[in-house]
Order: sequence, then structure tokens, then C-alpha cells
Amino acid sequence: MKYKFYNENNEKLIIFFNGWGMDEFIISHLDRSGFDLLVLYDYTDLDVDFPPLDNYQEKYIIGWSMGVMISTLFYDCFGNINKYIAINGTPKPIDDKYGIPERVYKLTLKSFNENTCRKFMEKMFDTKPPIEKFSNRTLESQKEELENLMGIEGKYISFDKVFVSENDNIIPTKNQLNYWRYPVIIKGGHCPFFKFESWSKIVC
Repeated sequence: MKYKFYNENNEKLIIFFNGWGMDEFIISHLDRSGFDLLVLYDYTDLDVDFPPLDNYQEKYIIGWSMGVMISTLFYDCFGNINKYIAINGTPKPIDDKYGIPERVYKLTLKSFNENTCRKFMEKMFDTKPPIEKFSNRTLESQKEELENLMGIEGKYISFDKVFVSENDNIIPTKNQLNYWRYPVIIKGGHCPFFKFESWSKIVC
């Protein structure tokens, strides 16, 4: 696992578990005022040495997409968490009832190339994507991550807040609603971050 740490000596920290294929680029537009930010990504392997995080007064975990599942495996690593948030994902993201149907996931992996990857990224939005580039990752690293995610199982953890987009074409909205009891329904597609101006709007 890799990370990008925006350390500005704030008292509040957001620990963000990113989605598949991403790096920090997809959320770089969000205002971080008042928060330090640790962005975790690339789940090709799950080895990581976290930077020192003991001095923060408040900590928030946010998982998006596949990052929801990965966050459940590291929940106990950060001490007291003030709020635990899921966005367009479940702890079972490759699942016929609660995530991406397994057959669809395997077909995506089998046909994976530059063209299909691009189409996948565009499918994260319910309208024309507001950006041309989605990530600085290599195609090879994205494929390796896609393969590795199939062998990972999330844990059951109680989340404080869950966002589900009404038009998610990646992890189907109806499957997410099968898992979560009281989600907050938001407009948009699988990647909702351009609906927000700041991290504080997500955390509040």
C-alpha cells in the first residue's frame, strides 16, 4: 500500500482509503482547511508503515469504493476514531448481493487494457467526467491491484455515516442498499467528490 501525507500540523486528521486504481489526484481539488490528510491507495499489497499519527486530537476514517473494505482491515491501527464514514462501497465489494457481481468483476479483469480502463473510469460519473485524467498510476499497477483485491475479505465494522450515490454504475446502488440500513442518498455516480467543495462537507 502507498500513501500521500498532507501534514500541516492541524489537530484534526482525515485518513482516506481510496478506491481501486486511484492515487491522490482524484481528490486533490477538495479543500483541506482545518485537516491534515493521509491518502492511502494501491492495494496491490497491504504492507504499509504509517507515519506517526498519535498527536491528533480528532481522527476521521473515510473509505471510498474498494477502500471501504480495506479500511475495515486497519480500523484498529489508529486509536480512537471520531467518525467512520463509507462512500459508495461495502465491506463486501465483490459480491452478487452486496457489491460488484463476481462475474462482472472477473470479466473486467479478463478484458483489462488501456481502453477498458478508460471506459471504467468514465463510468464512475453519471455525466461527462469533469476531468480528463483520473490517476497517475500505471496500467500494470492497476491490473495487479485488481487481481489482488479478489483475494481480500473485509470485516464487519459499524460505520457512523454512509453515503450511497443514486446512480452508481460501478458498485450498483441497489446492492449497496442491500447492505446498509440507513445510508445518506446523494446525487451523482460512483465518484461523488466533485459534488463537494471540501473535506469538512463530507465529515460533518
